[in-house]
Amino acid sequence: MDERITVVRGDITLQNVDVVVNAANPHLRHGGGVAAAIALAGDPVVDRESRAWVREHGPLQVGEAAVTGAGAMLAGHVIHVAGPIYQVGRDNEGLLRQAVDAALDAAVRVGAKSVALPAISSGIYGYPADEACRVIVDAAGDWLDAGGSLDDIRLVAYSDTIADHFRTALRTQGSRGRRAAPPAHRTDL
Repeated sequence: MDERITVVRGDITLQNVDVVVNAANPHLRHGGGVAAAIALAGDPVVDRESRAWVREHGPLQVGEAAVTGAGAMLAGHVIHVAGPIYQVGRDNEGLLRQAVDAALDAAVRVGAKSVALPAISSGIYGYPADEACRVIVDAAGDWLDAGGSLDDIRLVAYSDTIADHFRTALRTQGSRGRRAAPPAHRTDL
């Protein structure tokens, strides 16, 4: 297991990282869940810059990342990605992997070394949380294996259940022999 991937149970808006990833909707309207918490913490920069991004580029597509300032948060940037709305018979995993890759690639483009990543698509988008966490862990691990240059990918969980899903995914990934080191895990807020 790559020690650069850790699990944090806590508030994503309070993470001392270079970039916070937002599980956004295509119109970057931050009305609920992680998006609302990020918009509130980034008062009013995140909302203002999100509206400007959509005016300039149009709706955010799966596999695309929008970058805004982070306002009052410790992070310097918010990277917004729209994960897939879970649908039976669709390549949900491939679409979620695209969202994770887009977020991590954008983090590198803005010069980040650390990123806080939520359980994208596992809320109102209906992706089963355990499966979403597994896909996110696998995508982040594959991204690092392919030469990704981040030093710290924090999988930030707002609940004990999501944290447990992330930890299980890290253990499972490690047991498949993809990485030599045991999974790192944090419980700090």
